[in-house]
Amino acid sequence: MVLRVAVAGASGYAGGELLRLLLGHPEAEIGTLTAASSAGTSLDAHQPHLPQLADRVLRPTDAEHLAGHDLVFLALPHGASGPVAAALPPDVVVVDCGADHRLADPAAWAEFYGSAHAGTWPYGLPELVHADGSTQRDVLSGARRIAVPGCYPTAVTLALVPGFVAGLLEPDVVVVAASGTSGAGRSLRPNLLGSEVMGSMTPYGVGGVHRHTPEMEQNLATAAGEPVAVSFTPTLAPMARGIIATCTARLRPGAPTDPQRVRAAWVERYAEEPFVQVLPEGRWPRTADTVGANTALVQVAVDRRTRRVVVVACIDNLTKGTAGGAIQSANLALDLPETLGLPLAGLAP
Repeated sequence: MVLRVAVAGASGYAGGELLRLLLGHPEAEIGTLTAASSAGTSLDAHQPHLPQLADRVLRPTDAEHLAGHDLVFLALPHGASGPVAAALPPDVVVVDCGADHRLADPAAWAEFYGSAHAGTWPYGLPELVHADGSTQRDVLSGARRIAVPGCYPTAVTLALVPGFVAGLLEPDVVVVAASGTSGAGRSLRPNLLGSEVMGSMTPYGVGGVHRHTPEMEQNLATAAGEPVAVSFTPTLAPMARGIIATCTARLRPGAPTDPQRVRAAWVERYAEEPFVQVLPEGRWPRTADTVGANTALVQVAVDRRTRRVVVVACIDNLTKGTAGGAIQSANLALDLPETLGLPLAGLAP
């Protein structure tokens, strides 16, 4: 099977990561590349690390240029994917890397994004386990529209789902996470200048206002079978890529406090997952070990004094957190091996 693939938003960080991975995908033939303000320029002006595609000219992002492909990735800002996707034929597999189709609750979308809800698509996190024991893989098989998770929700969901599925955790979660600057996109902003970021960490979106909060609550509620409240504090870290999420939740009354018994829920849940690794005891995740890989590294501890479970997860926000997760989900939708074209090994040092 040779798939003709288009990428909208090819000049951005997520678009560039999609193209890097697609170049190594044995079933992908890269077709039209589009952009908004960069339309008419060549790709090498924006993605010089992709010499195989250097001479490609970016086309306008519209249905006319995206038509005629088997698979279309939309790496666009929130609010931009909905109109484009609505104009594409229903038989084309469309994978939205933006936020437009992630949330099931239109009221939550309106509250956090301030615009009309574009609708809900199958959620592209194969490892998400439902309270009844089924996984999101069942939903993604054969799907023609896929909503890729946000990068923070990917890390937080993978960190906590085993504890909720096992009935260990109270439905009240505190998350503090740090992300590299690429998570904010490629647009020029003073707070993202190197001289502002280097040697400094800065919180933002504090007090429950970050747009990924309802998505985290949606995912964890899916696993828990009941509403879950998330208090989320994101932080900007002086690195280009990566997320480290520290997630805490109290153990339910009657749940074991023995670290081995608690940790077993994570080890057993992820034993067969190709992209999620529970690290050996005593070893903690590092963002550096996930760079360029479609992997999530997880470690679990129990604070017996406070009856809290502490889970730390690391991902590359551009790979597993965006482009890698998108291709992983597209593989499932197209009945291809889930791991096809996706790197397990990171870069070091």
